[in-house]
Amino acid sequence: MSIAKEFELIGMKKVSEAVACTLKEMTKFAQPGITTRELDEYGAKVLSDFGANSAPFLTYGFPGWTCISVNNEFCHGIPSDKRILKEGDLVNIDVSAELGGFWADNGGSFVLGEDIHKHQELVDASKFILKKAIDNIKDGVSISDIGHIMENEAKKRGYRVIKNLGGHGIGRSLHEKPDVLLNYKNRFDQRRFKKNSVVAIETFISTTSTYADPLSDGWTLVGNKGGYMAQHEHTIVITDKEPIILTEMNGIWN
Repeated sequence: MSIAKEFELIGMKKVSEAVACTLKEMTKFAQPGITTRELDEYGAKVLSDFGANSAPFLTYGFPGWTCISVNNEFCHGIPSDKRILKEGDLVNIDVSAELGGFWADNGGSFVLGEDIHKHQELVDASKFILKKAIDNIKDGVSISDIGHIMENEAKKRGYRVIKNLGGHGIGRSLHEKPDVLLNYKNRFDQRRFKKNSVVAIETFISTTSTYADPLSDGWTLVGNKGGYMAQHEHTIVITDKEPIILTEMNGIWN
């Protein structure tokens, strides 16, 4: 969406607060021994306290309130009573919601407890890349150039980007134009960021894979060449200076 009136910015701030606080609280609540279903139900309660509704459930009938992916699961993982979190797991939580007709999206990957499997460098790279990308976004900047920054920074650290996943416009629905804001330079993409537009910017930084493929459950995505992936995401408003980071309170950069 493009924000034209004050009430629209207020609405986006409210729904962004809901998803950001939910992501932050879920990240704190996660601990070894609980199931991803328990974690999801906790997140659902936080969203409900804000009066917000799960976006993936509303939009796609997703079998959970939030997406929780663990280890080799890249994204869109289904919360399960059978998936028990363990020390050192690489966990990704993606929270998106609707509130008062406005929609926001955010996500973050983190290592649960001690980094016994050495995932922290990947997580830190994803955080850094998201920040550098957002720091370079303003009115008139080429969308492809931001993708180039993401891919270049990943390569510097020995990582790859997932080429069939990307950020997206958001605001009056979960996915809007501009769609598929890729993590690499697409020389055929002539689009530019526009002032007052709302977008969800997200990283997809991988150890070995370059594409994400669906499992038989129809939702969960894994790497075409295995490995691990970290994702971090903010909903932002484009300006002619620094973007307004609506979901900044999620604490993913802390």
